[in-house]
Amino acid sequence: MNYRILTFDGGGIRGIYTARLLDRIFGHQLPLLDSVHLFAGTSTGGIIAMGLASGLLPSDLVNLYQVNGVDIFDALWLRHITDLGGLAGADYSNANLETIVTNTFGKKSLNDLLPKKVLVPSFDLDSSQDPEIDHKASDYVRSWKPKFFHNFPGDDSDGDQLVVDVAMRTSAAPTYFPSYQHYVDGGVVANNPSMAALAQALDSGTGNQSLGDVRLLSLGTGVVSTFIDGQNHDWGDAQWAKPLISLMIDGVAGVADYQCNRLLGDHYFRLSPTLPTAWKMDDAKDIGEMLAAADEVDLTGVLDWLEKVF
Repeated sequence: MNYRILTFDGGGIRGIYTARLLDRIFGHQLPLLDSVHLFAGTSTGGIIAMGLASGLLPSDLVNLYQVNGVDIFDALWLRHITDLGGLAGADYSNANLETIVTNTFGKKSLNDLLPKKVLVPSFDLDSSQDPEIDHKASDYVRSWKPKFFHNFPGDDSDGDQLVVDVAMRTSAAPTYFPSYQHYVDGGVVANNPSMAALAQALDSGTGNQSLGDVRLLSLGTGVVSTFIDGQNHDWGDAQWAKPLISLMIDGVAGVADYQCNRLLGDHYFRLSPTLPTAWKMDDAKDIGEMLAAADEVDLTGVLDWLEKVF
């Protein structure tokens, strides 16, 4: 029996691009979408993944971005004055985003998404805050660490965690938003969560699947034509700070793609087309153009793969 996994990259407001692709792919064949066993997503992709697991349709997710995109990335004039234009604070408050995800998910926990399984990466800045850690243990080392929230059964299940909290933790992109409950964006470790999802599915204590049974469709937020011109860059903290975030996030996405492709072969399909414009994570004013670009993508390959393999 095929074990179907659907994963979604991070990418801020470009999540609307993913949502539109998703709607075009599954909009007329929702039973196939309903057959997915595991939804995994990072940052904006985490919101998409948990939204689908909670019963939202792809069209609902498109509407979510259309209605709320500008409010999420609303740089208040007063905030820019008080944080020196982003030099001493995040570009945006996360208050609007918290209101939006609260209105969307209410008080649902990850267990309330069952029988659908979810996996959502984040990054814990301070493990000393973790109530599950015995801080008196002699071998305890205080350290930041990746965290993968999931609702699989077992001792490490996060089923009691609120969807809202997980959504905020995975979406707290450094420099864009403040940290949330001592967590930052999962994109710093797994912006493409495909490999993490595959590992969770194969783990004997959680998914307990055989590699040959796994079918994995990975949807990105589009490839941005970004580069740093020149060969030798003698840069310091100030020059690397902002580019390093994008470099790190794009880099780890490519690693997961390489690994899944080698392990799964034809049972894996990655769709993340090259974007016609280098949209940034917070270019909310351009969501109309992003939708138009998604509508132009040739889906022949992925639809053929879904029919024959998924």
